[in-house]
Amino acid sequence: MIVPAAGVAKAYAAGKVAGIAGPALDTATAPERGSFAGFVETAVKSAIKTVRTGEEMSAAGLQGKASAQEVVQAVMSAEMTVQAVVTVRDKLVSAYLDIMRMGI
Repeated sequence: MIVPAAGVAKAYAAGKVAGIAGPALDTATAPERGSFAGFVETAVKSAIKTVRTGEEMSAAGLQGKASAQEVVQAVMSAEMTVQAVVTVRDKLVSAYLDIMRMGI
């Protein structure tokens, strides 16, 4: 099967290929352009969904309803999400502390 490079580039740019350009965003829940609050809200909801999926897949694996590969993929995705959230939190706290140390 031959896949045209232009089609792949368009799908990658649009973020519709999960795993290559990150998780595919649902255009219905995507924030309007330029809305930081909407961006943060969407990112937090996506992170929560990823962690819940990891937990659900772990439970399904224990019950024998999911393969080991599916469980590992879901748990690794959840772990990467938690690491990213913690990193962002640490940066925000650091920026807040820097602002509080500034003289008036």
